[in-house]
Formats: sequence, C-alpha cells, structure tokens
Amino acid sequence: MKKSKIIVAMSLLCIGIVFLMYYSKKNSVVPHIGDAENVVPINAVEPKEDVVIYEPEIFINAEGHTLASRINTPSGYSRIEYPEEGFETYLRHFPLKANGSKVLLYNGNEKGNQSAHLAVFDMNISNRDLQQCADSIMRVYAEYYYSSKQYDKIKFHFVNGFLCEYQKWQEGYRIQINGNDVSWTKTKGHDDSYETFERYLDTVFAYASTLSLYQESAPIDIEALKVGAVFLKAGSPGHVVMVVDICENAEGEKAFLLAQGYMPAQEFHVLKNPSSDTDPWYYMAPFSYPLQTCEYTFDAGSLRKLDY
Repeated sequence: MKKSKIIVAMSLLCIGIVFLMYYSKKNSVVPHIGDAENVVPINAVEPKEDVVIYEPEIFINAEGHTLASRINTPSGYSRIEYPEEGFETYLRHFPLKANGSKVLLYNGNEKGNQSAHLAVFDMNISNRDLQQCADSIMRVYAEYYYSSKQYDKIKFHFVNGFLCEYQKWQEGYRIQINGNDVSWTKTKGHDDSYETFERYLDTVFAYASTLSLYQESAPIDIEALKVGAVFLKAGSPGHVVMVVDICENAEGEKAFLLAQGYMPAQEFHVLKNPSSDTDPWYYMAPFSYPLQTCEYTFDAGSLRKLDY
C-alpha cells in the first residue's frame, strides 16, 4: 500500500512538472515584427549585410573663409582645378564675411530678405545706391584685374555705348556729359590709388546696367558653362547672377554655385538653391529651364559669356 502511494505521488509530480514547463513556454514574451497574421520572431530575421546608413551631407564648414573652404562639394564631386593666377581661382579664394553674416545694403541697413543667401563676399560697396546686380558683376571683374595690375582690361560700356576705360581715368581724364553725348576731359594728374579706382567704378555704375552688360556678352549653351558666366535678363529692371564656382564628378557631370548683387545696392552674396534645404549647388545633370533661384527666374537663352 505504501509503495502504491509513492508511485502515485511521483506520477502526479511528473505531471505537474510537465504542465509547468508547457505553461511557462506558452506565456513567455517573444519579440516579433510584422502584422498580427504574419508574425516573425526578430531573432529569425537575418540582417542584410549590404544595407549602408549614410549620414546627411554637410555642405557648410562654418570656419571656412572662402568658397573653397566654406562650401563643401557634393559627395562624389570635386572642384575643377584652374590656373593659380586665373579669375576662377581668384573668386574661389576671395574672402567671405563670417559664416551667418547678413547681407547689408549700401547704407548699412540689412536687406529685407535674409533667407536667400548662403555666404557674403567681403567686398567693398560704396555708400551710394549704385552697385546693384549688373554693377556687382562688373565690380568682381574689375577687382580681379586691379589686383593683378591688368589695368588695360578694366573697361565697361555705358548704356549709350560709350566705353569708359580705367586707364584713361588713371591718367587723369574724367567724363563730360552733355545730354546723351559723353567725352573725356583731362582734369587731374596720374593716380592709380584704390580710392580713385572706386570713384571710377561709381561712375561706371551710374551709367551702366543689365542692358550694357547684355551688349558685352554672348549666349552660350549650358555645356559651355564656366566660372564668370552669367544668367542675364536685360531690362529695366532686369537681373543677373554669376557662376562663381564649379565642381564635377567622375562621370564629368558638373554642379555650380551662383552669386548676385541686387537692388537696392547691396553686398555680393552666394545664393542658396531653392530646390533644397541644405544643398546650395545647381546641377547640370539634369538641367532645364526655367532656372529658378531664390529671388529670380531665368528663361532659356539667358546664359551668357562676358567679353571681359
């Protein structure tokens, strides 16, 4: 009898152990992914080895003081190399104001729209409302030729066609205006100081515009794009922006930066690309008109090469 009780007790114990094991497994929490009808345990999904998580591209180096050091190229692109003394290199290494600087008007006030620019060139601007969009382009070229002492290349047409040459201004000649007639009159001695150079530019800016800039340029296709080329709409008012840097990838596809002055007269500044919140570059693949910048739209035929 005692032996029978022991056997019964052991049987009950075994049954209890089996029940506890079943109940514990049934109620254990196993992480799943998927919907309710097609659940798959997480540990049953093998990771994909070819999945790469990319960090967002960082285009601005706040510590940089030039286009080359401030604005990074897109991934897979590098800046095109240019001659060390060339206009392209001059622009690429022209000093920029501190990162985050606002665009100022000729009178020191802030421009109304501070959302269109990415960087501001640390370039002189007179205290008169003269250096507007076309004038800013002429100033960039004039500053380059002045800094490299290529004085004979500093010459711009007025709207009426008169050619205002800096070398004559250096020699002491000044313009005389009688109605629509313009002529030179010698009134001073030779002076190649920067202050006199700036007075020359103010005179040019007073009588030149997008209309005269149009006459000093020729149309080109996007495939012939180069630093210093402009997107130009001649008129009153018209507008113009300049290509200030170019990069390309291994396939030869190019991207470019644009800069502008505007009206009222204001500092020359690098434009953002309105199609992206972070990327300031405009891409040639694909490229189509109209070209939309933050403050103007250019139609087909607006890309031009200047005769400077």
